Amino acid sequence: MKISLQSLSRWVKTGHDVPELSHALTMAGLEIEGQSTAAPAMSGIVVAEVLATNKHPDAEKLSVCRVNDSHQELQIVCGASNVRAGIKVPLATVGAQMPGGMQIKQAKLRGVESFGMLCSAKELGLVEESQGLLELPADLKVGQDIVTALSLNDTILEINLTPNRGDCMSVLGVAREIAAQQGAVLKMHEQVSAPVTHDQIFPVSITSKGCGKFLSRVIKGVHPSACSPWWLQEYLRRAGVRSINAIVDITNYVMLELGQPMHAYDLNKINGGIVVRQATEGEQLTLLDGKTINLSADVLVIADHTRAIGFAGVMGGQETAISDSTTEVLLEVAYFEPDAIAGRGRRYGLVTDASQRFERGVDFNLQTRAIELATELLLSVAQGNA
Repeated sequence: MKISLQSLSRWVKTGHDVPELSHALTMAGLEIEGQSTAAPAMSGIVVAEVLATNKHPDAEKLSVCRVNDSHQELQIVCGASNVRAGIKVPLATVGAQMPGGMQIKQAKLRGVESFGMLCSAKELGLVEESQGLLELPADLKVGQDIVTALSLNDTILEINLTPNRGDCMSVLGVAREIAAQQGAVLKMHEQVSAPVTHDQIFPVSITSKGCGKFLSRVIKGVHPSACSPWWLQEYLRRAGVRSINAIVDITNYVMLELGQPMHAYDLNKINGGIVVRQATEGEQLTLLDGKTINLSADVLVIADHTRAIGFAGVMGGQETAISDSTTEVLLEVAYFEPDAIAGRGRRYGLVTDASQRFERGVDFNLQTRAIELATELLLSVAQGNA
């Protein structure tokens, strides 16, 4: 499990002595297997605004850009397909040291001078693959050093937890442990209550003792093309989780931050209502990863009125998955008994972030806080009505 110090610092004072903190956590049973920086070393890279672009006279795929770095306007030749006037992007100025040691020099590209380089996330060493320039939040100050602007001066702790420490499988959980060790104050942020603007609910019934609580919320009118904001993508990256889309990213954020797994369904793909029940022997389910499994009768499933649509506490089903065309969402936040989840996923070769948490035990008072936080974030990022 990867957790950044900046994430922890929102809950508790971590101090500046990382080796001392790592030692204290290890002695408490939270073994620190390693630590890394949030980004490789770099210098001379700043936030810049693209003022104008024109086609390169001798290269169809290149643009000649006029860029403001707060001190001057520079001419930059760029080959990225998403470069356009009005966006803010990282600019490696002449003399900048890139991750890996390359130094940026003034150059001529097909006869046109270029005084620096506009950068992608890959060129900054933030991701292994990326397409186009890294588009920065519009509220960043032009000319600001990129390391400061994106809070890249951060340390990532890699924690190996023993099976009995399910309470620490989240940023909140580790922060609580630090507060307990140091006698410090845990900053329990006020629980939000997302604005409710319609009264539609979705019928849910529970027929198995393995599910102690099931909260759901209908969110209509979600913007299908909404992208996760930079801070959310970066939070997930530092936790070692790939950004997928705004809806799924928010559910992953809530799990990583609070320790409560949750799932989002495309509401229009669910037939009739939700039933939490035991599987019938041999019942088939196609999971999000595309794998089809034959379920045993001791497996807990989430079903609608026609078929199983999720492997409870392990992985959702493909048939009701969120897609780029989803406009109505059903959020699920449940409490599953550890005994109802333990070992079930491994039987099918599945070890997921959700199953590891449910097997070890999730706080059964956390569900309301989790669904309210997820709803608030979803409404702010993708709009909609809850």
